Amino acid sequence: MTKISSQSVTQTTASPTTQASTDAVQQYTPSSAPASAEPYHHKANHNQNRSISDSHNSSQAAPVSSAGAKIGFVSLGCPKALVDSERIITELSRDGYQVASDYDGADLVVVNTCGFIESAVQESLDAIGEAISKNGKVIVTGCLGKDADKIRQMHPSVLAVTGAHAYDEVITAVSHHVPKPVQNSKDYDPKIDLISDAGIKLTPNHYAYLKISEGCNHRCTFCIIPSLRGDLVSRPIDEVMTEAAALKKAGVKELLIISQDTSAYGLDLKYKTSFWNGMPLKSKFYDMCQALNQLGIWVRLHYVYPYPHVDKVVELMSEQKLLPYLDIPFQHASKSVLKAMKRPAHSENTLERINAWRAICPDIAIRSTFVVGFPGETEEDFEILLNWLKKARLDRVGCFTYSEVEGAVANDLPNHVPEDVKQDRYERLMAVQQEISAQKLQEKIGKTMTVLVDEIDAEENIAICRSYADAPEIDGHVYVDEITPAVKVGQFLTVTIDDASEYDLFASYQPVQAGK
Repeated sequence: MTKISSQSVTQTTASPTTQASTDAVQQYTPSSAPASAEPYHHKANHNQNRSISDSHNSSQAAPVSSAGAKIGFVSLGCPKALVDSERIITELSRDGYQVASDYDGADLVVVNTCGFIESAVQESLDAIGEAISKNGKVIVTGCLGKDADKIRQMHPSVLAVTGAHAYDEVITAVSHHVPKPVQNSKDYDPKIDLISDAGIKLTPNHYAYLKISEGCNHRCTFCIIPSLRGDLVSRPIDEVMTEAAALKKAGVKELLIISQDTSAYGLDLKYKTSFWNGMPLKSKFYDMCQALNQLGIWVRLHYVYPYPHVDKVVELMSEQKLLPYLDIPFQHASKSVLKAMKRPAHSENTLERINAWRAICPDIAIRSTFVVGFPGETEEDFEILLNWLKKARLDRVGCFTYSEVEGAVANDLPNHVPEDVKQDRYERLMAVQQEISAQKLQEKIGKTMTVLVDEIDAEENIAICRSYADAPEIDGHVYVDEITPAVKVGQFLTVTIDDASEYDLFASYQPVQAGK
């Protein structure tokens, strides 16, 4: 059995942002990396950076006519920002623009920024500067766009600045500075009409992010998301399902459901009933999950809060109607720290809820993120968190050391924790979680699992796959040895687990394609 370890990552000082605590552009260590790893900028599920060449290579459905104006695209930040970039690129392509492969070939460059934490702000400002120096014509959009003065002060030559999910404003700004291509019979590209309803995606063909809402109604003290993206605004259920069905039709095998607060979906719509395929559906978390099951593909839930009504969704997982996987940002276990964070459901007994979920669905995989060194966190608070982790035995864990975010209420809280203490607590937490992860993966040896192929290492004859317990890029992998030439990316395989490391599984292939 050939063993390949996961890409190593390391933590950096970061601050969480409500459920999107892992959504910022940042370096951090999920449980799929040793604490002693060398620094690596992890392209996590929560950090979906795309360079100008990445955007070009991924947008395979875009027209390729030589006559169209070319727009370069740099996308930084979380999956929600990536979805915004996909939508903008789709609309530009439908208008006849091409996606440029480099700065030199672009008539203009759009930079979709992240602004959740200071390191993300600096990365965004640097990306804007690079685009200006290498191209000269730059439009800025995304979360950092809320601070247009800061952007213009550092980069006065930017052509336009818009905020997050400002699709129409970006399209208008692009067409103002680079006129929309004239679609006459001579140079019209018929591929424009072949862009699917799913749009152009910047993810691999076999999985895609499906954003069901924007904004957040919570006011966590460490978070600035409401000021960046506003309060909760849910998409009507028929719109969500239409996109989901289009993605399946385009070949997507796995949908990753994202938002700022997935379990609050539809609250702002008062769970309004809409019609999809002639069926009445409520814009409600549980009803949406039931409907998505009808598509017959993997559905993975991210950004879920531990509200009581999540229990019903876990029942769907036990019935194999959803992947038994929950991404829930517990953030801490000390009630005093959670109260200072103003976390929703901070008074809930989360251990009881986890045990209840496992009673309903024994195979459920739970991922979470935690913050150490929050202002006022004592050694006793931290020990409460460590003891909680040992009892909870979560499958995947990411950890942050707290840092200030401009505009966050937590900045003004008393008793900030020294940096060396934060780092010490981070390392201790990750050591505990590493042991838990290793134990849990050892329990999988000998089991048969269905996995989805993400990559093929032809030289080593290995398929790099994921199981139901592994979200793309943030969790572990299942490495399948001695594959046949028939194995392709995006294919489901039935494998037997032969070995395990702290974060990854190693398997042998049974050449029988799994079900869905």
